[in-house]
Amino acid sequence: MNIIFGLQAAEGIGIGKAFVLPEEKERIIPQNTIAPEDVDFEKERFYSATLTVHSQIESQLKNLEANDLKRVIFETYLLMLTDPVFIKDVNDYIEENHVNAEYALKVKTESYAEKLRNSGNDYLAERSHDIEDVFDRVQNVLLNYHTFDIEAVPDDCVIVARTMKTSDAIIMGKRRIAGLALTEGGSSSHVAILAKSYGIPAVVGLENITTAIQDGVDVIVDGEQGEVIESPDPATISEYKTKIKTAEKQRQRLKAFLGKATVTEDGTEFKLFANIGSPEEAQLALDEGADGIGLFRTEFLYMNALHQLNDEGGSLSGPWSEEFQFEAYKQVLQIMGDKPVTIRTLDAGGDKLLDSKELPNFNEKNPLMGLRAIRLSLFSPKIFRTQLRALYRASIYGNLRIMLPLITDVSQVDTVRGIAKGVQLALRSDGIKFNPDVPIGIMVENAAAAICSDCLAPHSDFFSLGTNDLTQYTIGIDRENPAVAPNYNEFHLAVLRMIDQTIKNAKKANIPISACGEMAGRKESAIILAGMGLRHLSMSPKQIPVIKEMLSQFTIQELENISSNSLF
Repeated sequence: MNIIFGLQAAEGIGIGKAFVLPEEKERIIPQNTIAPEDVDFEKERFYSATLTVHSQIESQLKNLEANDLKRVIFETYLLMLTDPVFIKDVNDYIEENHVNAEYALKVKTESYAEKLRNSGNDYLAERSHDIEDVFDRVQNVLLNYHTFDIEAVPDDCVIVARTMKTSDAIIMGKRRIAGLALTEGGSSSHVAILAKSYGIPAVVGLENITTAIQDGVDVIVDGEQGEVIESPDPATISEYKTKIKTAEKQRQRLKAFLGKATVTEDGTEFKLFANIGSPEEAQLALDEGADGIGLFRTEFLYMNALHQLNDEGGSLSGPWSEEFQFEAYKQVLQIMGDKPVTIRTLDAGGDKLLDSKELPNFNEKNPLMGLRAIRLSLFSPKIFRTQLRALYRASIYGNLRIMLPLITDVSQVDTVRGIAKGVQLALRSDGIKFNPDVPIGIMVENAAAAICSDCLAPHSDFFSLGTNDLTQYTIGIDRENPAVAPNYNEFHLAVLRMIDQTIKNAKKANIPISACGEMAGRKESAIILAGMGLRHLSMSPKQIPVIKEMLSQFTIQELENISSNSLF
């Protein structure tokens, strides 16, 4: 038995067999000079690879319904794989330049895709992604390159890995995952946030965990203490199973708070909202007694869809389509009925990279300070307008609020409002119904927004405190970096004073303010926020009964006293 110490990331205890994720290998396309007598051999390799992919796609087609969108995509791929002009161009390049098939395919794929992108025709520009996608699969066959399929993760296992991409972490919502043990990441990382949402115990900051734990051994993940126990003895397993049963009894006891308003001991009412990343989670939020959705992270919606399409070999354009987004937003609004639903516009970039050719991809030295969140949306106006169109179309199905991430300046809010008016005009012209009075608010998640919150308030319909980014930007701590994660401190005086200032400025401007960062869902920090004057808190759905019970045990005066001691 071996106890490995790390950092708490998501509460709970899990027991299962270790499933060690393999390290992702970099795909390198070689450029080799070949002898004249090897030209035919390279052409044959290219032809064989296209036949292999053709066969794979035909097999996938057999499992699709006649009206399935992916059927159209796959049929297009089959045509591309048998395009005589493209195949001749690749073969000619091999013969004329005496290079290997992989390099010839790379050159010709990039050339064709670039011509389509610059054609001036939207339809042809979209096909540039298709030609890259399908011949990327051919390239993998030539290179004998096999990517790990995250779908291979079995139920009831403990995932052990050096790191885990947020897009891959989506799998946790589709499997019965017993626990998560990672080397990289922090307690407020996006993987940790997802683990909390799905109720999966997680420990991060575990040095060399993939070599310390063998695939298939018994593992206990103790998210309460920040420990992972490898090959526990029977007595330890029995002890932790007892702890799991005790925690389950507590969850059953908390069900008494379902359907009840959130009130303090002296009768002050609070509203507890849920943070979600997919339409399916909206029902979970409702089941846990949420008063609405305080944060719908739309980037997780994109990640999930891109992940599925990549696995199936589909076009990457699907998740960016207006119809796809409209259906997702509509579903959440309908589930929540008249309860408010705050949907955040795309918050990609930085530590939430979307593997898609639709978005610019710069090699940024400091991505957290770079082209991310609202900056990325304004840099990619076509994608942003599409998202706004989908949001406004869905607005007639519920109580929608639109939230803008990482705002630093009034001009950004004004620019967005101008774009929104243009979208509304276009919808009217198209005869599409929408609610023109959807509130547009901002996330206060950096020092600029907090300090200038008095200036931003007149231009915003509401504020929401994003305490995760506010903390890391204010004290200069990367919350995804395990080396400095222990220094990540939401109770830092500078962070608390910025929160306090923002709350006061929101009240002066008479606009609603809530908190949707991780602080809102933890007992010790929710107490501080409540005492500072916040009455709206948004958190992981499973934390709603916990915070509801906790607030019922205090008076407002007691909460204010605790907070005042933290601010000075």
